[in-house]
Amino acid sequence: MSTTINKEEIQKFSNLAEEWWDVNGKFKPLHMFNPIRIEYIIENIKKFFKISSEKTNPFESLKILDIGCGGGLISEPMSRLGAKVTGIDASEKNIKIAKLHSKKNNLKINYLNTSPENLDEPQKYDVILNLEIVEHVSDVTLYIKSCQNLLKKNGLMFTATLNRSFASYIKAIIGAEYILRWLPIGTHDWNMFIKPEELERLLYKEKFSTIDITGLKFNPFFKKWKRSKDLSVNYIITSCKN
Repeated sequence: MSTTINKEEIQKFSNLAEEWWDVNGKFKPLHMFNPIRIEYIIENIKKFFKISSEKTNPFESLKILDIGCGGGLISEPMSRLGAKVTGIDASEKNIKIAKLHSKKNNLKINYLNTSPENLDEPQKYDVILNLEIVEHVSDVTLYIKSCQNLLKKNGLMFTATLNRSFASYIKAIIGAEYILRWLPIGTHDWNMFIKPEELERLLYKEKFSTIDITGLKFNPFFKKWKRSKDLSVNYIITSCKN
């Protein structure tokens, strides 16, 4: 049977599971990256669903699925905004850490140790988050198909990943893993990166239309991430299911 689970990739993240919430640990780059992702997602969800910024729990009517949720770095902020969040991850260790952390923070998040093609969910989701996950799955086509099955018609999907470019090889592999040691060596496989046009084609085949593509760029002077028109390394595609 086809699967999106890449056992080697799952093992890499399972080995680091204890460090998900340590802002100075192995996931420090992700903690630095998180604010720009959250800001972008919130802004686009509000715009798409025409949600007023005045609301205390703006996402209370939304059902959100966070695939490859890890320790819950995105699931928790979405839950705090009122959304009914389900976080899934193929690593059992990640789910244990996520459950523990959300319990500590009194957040009701439905965490499940599964993959999208195995998620048996009668009700579909308003929003699906695929953040830094497609470059770790074994079958991207099956992954997108599975997302399509889980998303409501006119639902919103965010897919953030890395471009397979010379710039991404230099910055995300050589720079981040070997020189700056931001990430453990071997975290990423450059051959599994996907070009924006390839990802758009896959989405289009599964009846998704692109709403926005934005690059995300790191500013080494301010040690902050910002949005950019440059898609050569990190980028995020917002799409809608037709």
